[in-house]
Amino acid sequence: MAHKFEIYKDKAGEFRVRFKYNSEVMFSTEGYSSKASAENAIASIKKNGPDAPIEDNS
Repeated sequence: MAHKFEIYKDKAGEFRVRFKYNSEVMFSTEGYSSKASAENAIASIKKNGPDAPIEDNS
């Protein structure tokens, strides 16, 4: 699969989510104290992401 979400622990011991496409990190989230919160972040991105507006601040 060319794209995936990854849950990992950072150096501070917090759970983070990163989205990778062709092995390149496209974005990562803030740190969460629990793995369940990181999983909720993925669910929210999947649910709300397709309809999110684009804000061009260039």
